[in-house]
Amino acid sequence: MSFLVEFARSPLVVGAVAPSGRSLSEVMTAPIPRTGAPVVAELGPGTGSFTVAVQRRLAGRGRHLAVEINPRFAARLQLAHPGVEVVQGDAADLPSLLGEPADVVVSGLPWAAFSPSRQGDVLSAVAGSLAPGGAFTTFAYVHARWAPPARRLLGSLRSLFDEVVIGRTVWANLPPALVYHCRRPVAAG
Repeated sequence: MSFLVEFARSPLVVGAVAPSGRSLSEVMTAPIPRTGAPVVAELGPGTGSFTVAVQRRLAGRGRHLAVEINPRFAARLQLAHPGVEVVQGDAADLPSLLGEPADVVVSGLPWAAFSPSRQGDVLSAVAGSLAPGGAFTTFAYVHARWAPPARRLLGSLRSLFDEVVIGRTVWANLPPALVYHCRRPVAAG
């Protein structure tokens, strides 16, 4: 089953017509430590573009939980990556699915397709799942950076994290994308 077919079935859930490329995957997974046993949560892995890069960075260490809402993608991902904990579930349930603080959360979720409340629920779950010094990476397509959903995403990130750095454009991705590198979730209250 192709990525394009899944997009046609559920464009607001899949959110893209093609998987992310290797260049974007490398930038997205750069915060994963190369030492120790980090806990990594991956949201919206789809067909596994970021999964491959996460596994390469972990090199058999730590824990890798992948949360995918699409049952076909989840089943395919589990077959392709038996060492990854694949959960068919909702990213908004990340704290309970993970059960421990994450060192890094990598997101391939289609933020522009989310309503404001959905975007807020998932981002709150991410911030609530990270260890105090944890890192969160997500991306946006350059051509849509100024659209209201993308501006809302950036505003939400800045309210939930002490540090938000917008990385350089990854021109080798189709379409070109930029990565948001977020660190140190702000304590609620």
